Amino acid sequence: MHTKKISISILLFFYLQFSYSQCAMCKAVVESGDGKMAEGVNDGITYLMIFPYLLVGILLYSLYRYNKKLQN
Repeated sequence: MHTKKISISILLFFYLQFSYSQCAMCKAVVESGDGKMAEGVNDGITYLMIFPYLLVGILLYSLYRYNKKLQN
């Protein structure tokens, strides 16, 4: 049990380190470029962000219809 907690702690530590490095890289690219590049990065982030929300929405809607079908 104790080994499991240590393993999870180590994995979370490395995960957080990688996520911070990505943010620093994006910030450096935007700061070194012009306004048009920053707008393109923001558009790309928005584009990539839409798909997880769509997939979760479709999944929840499917579960709703499935449960409604079982009740009838």
